[in-house]
Amino acid sequence: MTDPKQPRDFIRHVVFFTAKDPADLPKIIEGLKILGGIPGVQNFDVAQSSNTDPLTDRVDVVVYGEFADEAALTAYRAHPLYQESIRRVRPLRGTRVAADF
Repeated sequence: MTDPKQPRDFIRHVVFFTAKDPADLPKIIEGLKILGGIPGVQNFDVAQSSNTDPLTDRVDVVVYGEFADEAALTAYRAHPLYQESIRRVRPLRGTRVAADF
């Protein structure tokens, strides 16, 4: 187990989304995939969830990215493509839950 007091080699950014309407999943995924074009994001992926865990509420789409440090994550969030993704996806999504570790 990693010591929480020790600095990590990178930051993992994971975001879970639900769709208001499942028919909009392709548009949500397309709108989120543009985030991979932001400089500084590493090991980026967007995928539809298989929803196989019976104990978990539905999650439709997962975004995963790795960042070298907090400055890279902050720059990612400030990039114009991030704002464009929000513009496309926010009207179509329900829940959004993010975790950075």
